[in-house]
Amino acid sequence: MASSSKSKRIYDVFLSFRGTEVRHNFLGHLNKALVQNGIYTFIDSEELRKGDQISPALMKAIEESCIAIIIFSEDYASSRWCLEELEKIMECKEQKDLTVLPLFYKMDPREVRGGRQSYKRALANQESKFGKDSEKVKRWKKALSDAGSLSGWHLNDG
Repeated sequence: MASSSKSKRIYDVFLSFRGTEVRHNFLGHLNKALVQNGIYTFIDSEELRKGDQISPALMKAIEESCIAIIIFSEDYASSRWCLEELEKIMECKEQKDLTVLPLFYKMDPREVRGGRQSYKRALANQESKFGKDSEKVKRWKKALSDAGSLSGWHLNDG
């Protein structure tokens, strides 16, 4: 079964991130370096997020990737879209052997896995929208904890 799921892989790397500062600084350099080395990446466009639900094409891109790099930044958890992406990424890690590489950009990795500071505020905001006992928010918290516990890179500079 693993070989059949790997044969459907289109992208080498799916890049998950939040914010224009990340997009125009660190992510731009990372993507350029990957592409220059022949690595085919998927980066969603800023225009993709206009609807209420995460695009089925975006979910499919996650499924069709070999590796997901999650760039956790201060406001990553404030985005419902990012949390939906993260949940799907962690699901694919378990079910499709997706390799997940977290990158902690200008933040402490403990904030992601422990729900501290900006992540705690963002999750409280999500709970106010979806309900304190929302299954969706519980799944997002688990995905953040699991992804934040993976070995990754901690970058303080862009």
